[in-house]
Amino acid sequence: MSQLFILVELAAGYALFERIESEEIGIELEDVQKAIVELSRFQSIIRLKSFAPFRSAAHALENAMDVSEGVLNDHLKAFLEMNLPKASKKSKQPRWLHQGPLSFDCIIDDTVRELIRGVRLHADRLLAQLKDRDLDRAQLGLGHAYSRSKVKFNVNRVDNMITQSINLLDQLDKDVNTFSMRVREWYGWHFPELVKIVADNYLYAKLAKYIKNKSDLKEEQLDELEAIAGDPIKAKMILDAARASMGTDISEFDMANIESFADRVISLTEYRKSLYGYLVNKMHAVAPNLSALIGEVVGARLIAHAGSLTNLAKYPASTVQILGAEKALFRALKTRGNTPKYGLIYHSTFIGRAAQKNKGRISRVLANKVSIASRIDCFLDNPTNKFGEMLREQIEERLRFYEEGVTPRKNAEVMAEALKAAGIDMDIDEEDEEDDGAFGG
Repeated sequence: MSQLFILVELAAGYALFERIESEEIGIELEDVQKAIVELSRFQSIIRLKSFAPFRSAAHALENAMDVSEGVLNDHLKAFLEMNLPKASKKSKQPRWLHQGPLSFDCIIDDTVRELIRGVRLHADRLLAQLKDRDLDRAQLGLGHAYSRSKVKFNVNRVDNMITQSINLLDQLDKDVNTFSMRVREWYGWHFPELVKIVADNYLYAKLAKYIKNKSDLKEEQLDELEAIAGDPIKAKMILDAARASMGTDISEFDMANIESFADRVISLTEYRKSLYGYLVNKMHAVAPNLSALIGEVVGARLIAHAGSLTNLAKYPASTVQILGAEKALFRALKTRGNTPKYGLIYHSTFIGRAAQKNKGRISRVLANKVSIASRIDCFLDNPTNKFGEMLREQIEERLRFYEEGVTPRKNAEVMAEALKAAGIDMDIDEEDEEDDGAFGG
């Protein structure tokens, strides 16, 4: 019977066990599953051959990261070379041979998985080198260190901030519109003519806060009205309307509440502007190519809907095309109707500029380019917007091709220019292209 060794990575170190039972345990999986429940029976199956503890918490984290990424750590390599015999060239059992720095035959089947499960279950008692609760403390410490290391990346490229910002921006838009309508209705009882003169909600709230009681508005305040309204004609119209207003009188106490509420609307609107500026800056830092291609707001909505920039980069172009239209898609599949042509990318200016017959085609091209831009942003070490600008030019050329028949440039040519502009040295393989890039017409 050939030797079988079980390698188990634990939070405290690497443990190597050897099978000692002479029966063909690989045939009967149920026998192994029953044996691992009881420690005495399990100890009759395997025994500890060697244990290599980690030198420190940092050493444990380093090995855990290498294991998660499929990298053979030097510590593990030396441990295996020291304790494992050389693999035989002829093996009667089905094996999977690792082609790498070490050439050991490795069996991967349900029996081995059950043996590893048994080792993890009884690790505290199988490893005499460890004291009581040592393994639990090591697991807790390594778990925290591993989690922290996974979230330690460039703080300037955290896409979670984009998700929170765009969600807050959408919520603020709804709230500001609701509150502005309330200000208009509330102050409209006193000065109804102002609603027809001023259409902008932010400007209306500022004027309501400044004017207060329309009866007190004088000719001397015309310059200040003009400064707020930004238009001398509109300021004069407000002054004339205040003199001939049909609105009801209002008490000072009620006016104070209206003024306070208008002040809240003004502060929310100003915060919304600053939040938009913050979102634009974050998008330029995290996804510059996606921003240059489709715009900051639409790009942020795509990232938020996908969950992260990495998730968006993993999506195929066909999924990006209908991202945000899932309900319409499933309804169409259920009723066997026409599936949607676009989702969130509909808000892009390209879709609106395309003719009705070309909206579906341009949405396919745009989804293809968005998928490329998101992958570049996700995996490029040094952020640049050169690729997004070139991809945007390709969409413009495609629009002209549909409308005027002007032949667009090839992808290889455009990407070569983008690489040159970004200062990246890379060879481009020229291939035949479809009419719509990755999709058919």
